Amino acid sequence: MHTQQAILFALLQGATELAPVSSLGHGILLPAVLGWKSLQMHKDFLPFMVALHLGTALALLLYFYRDWTALCLGFLRWMTTSKAQLLKSDVDHARILLLVMGASIPGGLLGFLLEKKIRVLFQSPKTAAIFLVANGLVLFGGEILKSRKKGIPLQDLPMGRAVLVGLFQAVALIPGFSRSGITMVGGIVNGLGHEEAARFSFLLATPIILGAGVLEIPKMLRDHSPQILHLSLVGAIVSFFTAWLTTFILMKYFRSFETSKALVPFGVYCLLVGSAAYWYMS
Repeated sequence: MHTQQAILFALLQGATELAPVSSLGHGILLPAVLGWKSLQMHKDFLPFMVALHLGTALALLLYFYRDWTALCLGFLRWMTTSKAQLLKSDVDHARILLLVMGASIPGGLLGFLLEKKIRVLFQSPKTAAIFLVANGLVLFGGEILKSRKKGIPLQDLPMGRAVLVGLFQAVALIPGFSRSGITMVGGIVNGLGHEEAARFSFLLATPIILGAGVLEIPKMLRDHSPQILHLSLVGAIVSFFTAWLTTFILMKYFRSFETSKALVPFGVYCLLVGSAAYWYMS
């Protein structure tokens, strides 16, 4: 792998992991379209991608560090302070953290049990292109099913619906389906507005992406060459800055287009790119 290839993959990862357009689908399609299939099959490619995911997760932690701090402190106060002395903000923050925990269980459990099997089953570029088109249709469907009422605050989301959002997230194990996109659709059809659905999606993604990356670090340091470690570091840094900028733009976008069909442009993009990639490989 050359430095230019590493940077291109890092830019792609940082931009598509958080946008509702499937980073995994793009990661499968890009080598196929550019003739880099052998690169994708190399033993060093997986640890390199793990490093890119770590960069993405650290960007999410940085962007939402105020949220995570407030959620954790609110939860601690909720656990240790009498109800009469609790502030409403502490109760709200504690409840949001509990919702994140509850919603993380189904996605994390199914990912642990099924991720490798599903990715092997659906890892062909043509299949990824088909599911990228399907992802676009899901984004359209989410906007059609969205309630016309103003979205409820995240802290008012019932736990059962939060767990259902977590089940939506598990669909993203299939290459071509976007983790953030599917989770946002799950939040929207369960009563959240665009901004709150995006916030919940990013909060859910942080521990899953970070945990998967951290578990792979010792193996990567032990089993791989200094060259791939150097490229992984460069890629992680590029992915970090790209992901932070993407998160900033997306949160501003969903805040500005709260009442409109905010997912429609991403749905159009998935339909066009998936269809074009399938046609190119046919």
